[in-house]
Amino acid sequence: MIRLDGVGKRYADGTVAVQSLDLDVRAGELVALVGPSGCGKTTTLKMINRLIEPTSGRILLDGDDVTHADPVQLRRRIGYVIQQVGLFPHKTILDNTATVPRLLGVDRKQARSRAAELLELVGLDPKLYGNRYPAQLSGGQRQRVGVARALAADPPVLLMDEPFGAVDPVVRDRLQGEFLRLQEEVRKTIVLVTHDLDEAVRMADRICVLSQGGHVEQYDSPSNVLGSPATAFVAEFVGADRGLKRLSVTPIADGDLEQPPVVRSSATLAEAADLLRREGAAWAVCLDDGGALRGWIGVADTVRGTGTVADSCHRMEAWVPARASLKQAFQEMLQYDAGWVAVLDGERYVGVLTPRTLHEALRRSVEAQVAGVRLEDAAVDIVPSA
Repeated sequence: MIRLDGVGKRYADGTVAVQSLDLDVRAGELVALVGPSGCGKTTTLKMINRLIEPTSGRILLDGDDVTHADPVQLRRRIGYVIQQVGLFPHKTILDNTATVPRLLGVDRKQARSRAAELLELVGLDPKLYGNRYPAQLSGGQRQRVGVARALAADPPVLLMDEPFGAVDPVVRDRLQGEFLRLQEEVRKTIVLVTHDLDEAVRMADRICVLSQGGHVEQYDSPSNVLGSPATAFVAEFVGADRGLKRLSVTPIADGDLEQPPVVRSSATLAEAADLLRREGAAWAVCLDDGGALRGWIGVADTVRGTGTVADSCHRMEAWVPARASLKQAFQEMLQYDAGWVAVLDGERYVGVLTPRTLHEALRRSVEAQVAGVRLEDAAVDIVPSA
């Protein structure tokens, strides 16, 4: 979809921002450009839509060399999202979002209709926000509008320069999650510039690590960049805590789950006490008759012996969906100070993840990387808990 063939940028004073960069981005792929300040990340991004003119090389979009195309027409084919959003302060949110379709000749009614659809898609009710002005929105809301505006002309390519860097960590985490959900629906070809390696690991299909002069040190999947740094530069850049970062790209697998005793919420407390005694367990998971999680019950909750499990079941706050990463599970454990996290497939309970099994899952991921085998084929020795 996007190919940079020997693309370089040298300024008149002799400064070389990018020496000679070769880069391929596949259709529907999200590629993150990371590296230290001054390595040419933003310059590379701006050369793709020719906000900065390259001094050498070719830029191909779908096989067409756009190096000598009309740059204005080129930019209207490419969505562009920047850190400060750049909304027009005198235009409403709806008209801001409709800007590019209007420039392309789409009539006002149709452009505004498309804008309303996109605002809905990024989680902003057009009836509530459409007639507001940028100053009336929070930073996170303005960032959502920036994404919607970039998508308004349905461009095949989206360029994003530190798109979530101007908001606080909580909002940034939420925006990243929302954007990943959005990307599952629209499947744009995206080049993302970020200084935040954790963001790149979470969002990208592939990460391109650049050093000074736009030199590619490694261009690979997030798990390979973290697990098998290609050079000493990459190893130093990703840091000694890359094992922790790897939690973000390691999914929860069925083999990671423990299966503690399960009791139905309709069971009596006497039946629950008998189950815990037989299993030698201190607690059990409470499920309803349909298999949905209702919480947990401990030995102390069964001592009165009368009533049902539903009457004494504790609400379970710490849970993650089955498709979650180990990092999400770890965050839940920390947030709720929990000794285990329930894993749900929709409403259906499938097991629990504990600190011990989380650690073993991470070990398995690392060892699979080293051995060059698929994650599901890797195995580690797990010492039974006392």
